[in-house]
Amino acid sequence: MTGIYDNPWAYELACSFRDVPAEVDALLAWCAEHRPGGPASAVLELAAGPAEHAREFARRGLAATALDLNPEMCAHAARAAEKEGVELQVVRDDMTRFGLGRRFDLIVTMLDSTSHLMTLDAFVAHLRRAAAHLAPGGLYIVEMSHPRDRLGDEPTVSTGWTVEREGVRADVRWGEPTDRLDPVTQIADDHVTVTVESGGETLVIRDVVPYRFWSATELDAAVRLAGGLDVVAQYGDFGAGEDAVALTDPGAWRMITVLRGA
Repeated sequence: MTGIYDNPWAYELACSFRDVPAEVDALLAWCAEHRPGGPASAVLELAAGPAEHAREFARRGLAATALDLNPEMCAHAARAAEKEGVELQVVRDDMTRFGLGRRFDLIVTMLDSTSHLMTLDAFVAHLRRAAAHLAPGGLYIVEMSHPRDRLGDEPTVSTGWTVEREGVRADVRWGEPTDRLDPVTQIADDHVTVTVESGGETLVIRDVVPYRFWSATELDAAVRLAGGLDVVAQYGDFGAGEDAVALTDPGAWRMITVLRGA
């Protein structure tokens, strides 16, 4: 049986509660605010999966590249971009070892994909690769889960939700109450169940996804160890200017860090 990441269509459907255009609005606004060179023209999405954000950047006229290790995700992203009529370069590579031979004004990692980095060495290697691919003054924006989700008594994000799109319904369970975080490794095996109903047929996908929790202080330490990047801002949600949400705000539900090439 294949896992959730081997079924990009189901994964994209499960995550379709996200407002990707609004999130890209915020990413570009942060870029304009924190990047000395002005608006971005070239963007790279790491651990992109279906590359929804990279495809949205491409729709807005940016030169967009999506990188992911999973071949099924890469193929899906390329097909989706072609179907939508947007130009997207898709690269299959590891987020800790990639070398593309060019630089970008903006690099993003979304949906807590850094949770797939299981060790500090891997996280530092990833940050060094990102820094090496930034143009002068370029930004790396990384979206992670809010620490409250693993350390607090009241998580900010539900582990169960339902989405419907074009007559297809998906009931998603991403994590169960018994999926405990190992206090030594800070890794949990999250049990995932996605039930898709379409045209009277039901598809059930079950998977166990290792999740590495990174705290805010560990992120700061990894950035310091990697070198080449400075933290210029942190946010608790997608919103810029008057709509910005502080990481410490009670309504914050993400940990979004804006890093600039040192």
